[in-house]
Amino acid sequence: MKPDHPHSLPGLSGDDSLLLLRTTAELSFNSIVITDSLYRIVYANPAFCNMTGYTLEELHGQNPRILQGPLTESAVIDKLRRGLKEREFFAGSTINYRKNGRPYLVEWTITPVNDNTGEPRFYVSVQKDITQLHAEQSTGNLFAKAIDAAYDGIFITNAEGIIEFANQGFEIITGYTPTEVIGKKPSILKSGKHDTTFYKGLWRHLNEGLPFRAMVTNRHKGGHEIHCQQTITPVKSSDGKITHFVSIIKDMTDRVFEELKLREQASHDSMTGLLNRRAGEIELEVSLIQAQEADSPFCVLMTDIDNFKAVNDSYGHASGDEIIKAVAESLMEQTRKTDKCVRWGGEEFIVLLPFCDLDKATEIAEKIRIDIAESLFDDVGQVTLSLGVTESSLDDTPAEILERVDTLLYQAKNDGKNRVASSRQAVD
Repeated sequence: MKPDHPHSLPGLSGDDSLLLLRTTAELSFNSIVITDSLYRIVYANPAFCNMTGYTLEELHGQNPRILQGPLTESAVIDKLRRGLKEREFFAGSTINYRKNGRPYLVEWTITPVNDNTGEPRFYVSVQKDITQLHAEQSTGNLFAKAIDAAYDGIFITNAEGIIEFANQGFEIITGYTPTEVIGKKPSILKSGKHDTTFYKGLWRHLNEGLPFRAMVTNRHKGGHEIHCQQTITPVKSSDGKITHFVSIIKDMTDRVFEELKLREQASHDSMTGLLNRRAGEIELEVSLIQAQEADSPFCVLMTDIDNFKAVNDSYGHASGDEIIKAVAESLMEQTRKTDKCVRWGGEEFIVLLPFCDLDKATEIAEKIRIDIAESLFDDVGQVTLSLGVTESSLDDTPAEILERVDTLLYQAKNDGKNRVASSRQAVD
């Protein structure tokens, strides 16, 4: 007796066969999803919906690639596409993602179902979540390989903070191979840039079972600093006890350097590289407060280029710019690393000299004056500076010390230029 429908089961009518097959699919422990020839989902059984977190309504009409993500292996997907193009049976495994974003390791097959002309009409895929199975096996499984191939650094410690696993991304970011860090504590990466308060906050979060996320400055194996966005997540057993910590580090060094570069550009004069006036005003306030709190000497030097307008008018702005750059270089060369050199505006400059008394500051000013006076500039020849130097008093304000040093600068000019005028008190 032949079935009364080409797809009927022996002894059953076509409708009964379809009902039985659908019920079997609905009750199957394995996940089943069917797409049409354009790879749009037309059916998914409850097991598939449970595995992925999507309802049938959400899946209907979607391409299964909605399950793919960062750790989905491109080589496996390429193999799948070749198989579908060549109308072949496919079997493979990779990382997919549930609706809530959590990854899972799936093993699946795809079988084309052809119509009467031999063209694929549907594709039937049987899938199985094998995450738990592989997690119980060695770290050489596909799930571990997927983690190992992640660009971000991933390392896992036990509850005592001993590293048990590190991926290739960790090696790329830190310079340490997994074999060098397994069995050691993450403190191998400490840069010394974070105080005890930082680490107390870190452990308070972790001991409460909460993830911790922060920008962390670590130290590369080569010795240089690496700026990382780091997330540490506690892993708990079924009884709620913390068994492991999973850390993910993203190298943000390039971004940090870019931000520092932008900050540098915002606070520095583009022509000379010295601090600009706004940054100089802030530094003056800070330096003055520090000097008053520490009861230490603090001096301010102000200088500008003598007859600079005549130089610009006679030889052009290009020559004037070269002189300004030369004065900036002299200020940097003749002052100490702790001093702050500022282009105050035009041809006027200020130097902040912390922990420096008036005698020493006057000596520095004289060196700057001599250095420029002994230099010869193309076309222009000799250029000179006039300089004023003053030492702060206990009750000085930024405005008062600036007014005093400005008065001293113009006293030097009135006295014949190319000289230094210095005083602790206001000049009449």
